[in-house]
Amino acid sequence: MKNKSRSILSVLLGVAVLAVVLAWIVASLLNRSGDAEAKLTQAVNPALIEKGAYLARAGDCVACHTSHGGKPFAGGLGIASPIGTIYSTNITPDKKTGIGNWTYGEFERAVRRGIGHDGSALYPAMPFPSYAKVSDADTEALYAYFMQGVAAVEQPNKANDIPWPLSIRMPLTYWRALFSPVPEAAVVSAADTPVDRGAYLVQGLGHCGSCHTPRALTMQEKGLDESAGGYLTGAELNGWNVPALRGMPHWSEEELIEYLGSGRNAKASVAGEMTDVIANSTSHMSDADLQAMAAYLKSLTPAKGPAYQQQAERSAATTAKLTAAKDLTLGERLYIDNCGACHFVSGEGAQRVFPRLDGASVVNAANADALLHVILAGAATPSTERAPSVLPMPGFAERMDDAEVAQLATFLRQGWSNQASAVTAEQVHAVRASIASHH
Repeated sequence: MKNKSRSILSVLLGVAVLAVVLAWIVASLLNRSGDAEAKLTQAVNPALIEKGAYLARAGDCVACHTSHGGKPFAGGLGIASPIGTIYSTNITPDKKTGIGNWTYGEFERAVRRGIGHDGSALYPAMPFPSYAKVSDADTEALYAYFMQGVAAVEQPNKANDIPWPLSIRMPLTYWRALFSPVPEAAVVSAADTPVDRGAYLVQGLGHCGSCHTPRALTMQEKGLDESAGGYLTGAELNGWNVPALRGMPHWSEEELIEYLGSGRNAKASVAGEMTDVIANSTSHMSDADLQAMAAYLKSLTPAKGPAYQQQAERSAATTAKLTAAKDLTLGERLYIDNCGACHFVSGEGAQRVFPRLDGASVVNAANADALLHVILAGAATPSTERAPSVLPMPGFAERMDDAEVAQLATFLRQGWSNQASAVTAEQVHAVRASIASHH
């Protein structure tokens, strides 16, 4: 009996070993996508390097590949993921610790196919499913820029903080095969029409879907272009509500262009992680490209918006009560004392200076954490060429306790035409603790 059990166990062990070996072999074959020895088809000259610099801005490469206070593109930024912290790599042309020894083919495979220069699968924190849509010519320009337009920095890469067995890269090969398109089939037409150009930028280098598209349980985006119903329908990122971009029914095309170019418009001012996107990327893009992106987004069928609607009677009632300043709730009194001078009793703010609160997406979001973060920690618009002044909002963490912030936030979410859920002191306490842990 014992011998029979051992025999069965040996067979099972052998099958398991065979399955693992086969999985590694298949993964190895899948990692052969592209040509690691491929060469540039264009001569490297100042014009190509300048083009690559612009495209790197459009892709916001500096945001992920630069640590806080670190040198540009030298890596080391910790990126939170469901399986642990992933640290961005050094993509300067340093030959010891960067990509200085990479061939163009190795660069192309990493950027568009998610395959490292050593043949290993990259984590999809690198948005290669979007970059698969970038053209050959633009990928070559990026390579020219990173090799000859970026200062080399000798800085070793940090090991990812991901526990075993989640740190095994082989399964990522299958994830990529299932969910990431190959460039040969995915490159978007960069035709002359503004909508086509906008689609190319939004879907490709802009990788807007990485944040603005919800993800499945297996962590892939629910669509990489408008053919998927979930594409750009909004999501949540690190506790921040990320609004839908499809159609943008509450913003005009001009307002969208202004926001992308300066971080503010007549209705809103940027806050959260989008601040860095404006500062590092879209504010440096040409007017023509911003117009193209806006035209593409406005061409999409709008996503289902939040439950609220602009209701003139409700807005007027709140404005009248705040103006009379009688029988106010605690939240209303806190608003007048702390917020009214900038956002006014109407909640409409001042165009291009103080954002509108009546109907604002951050106020009406299902998750109030982003609103609470702004109330507690404040926010500031970036200084850009189109809007050099920095407009700060102070944080009120030292001035209000959790119960007071909850009352203020509840008023904001239910005043005027806003119709979002109430906020509790416990929610405020959790956001306050999160802010403290990051400082």
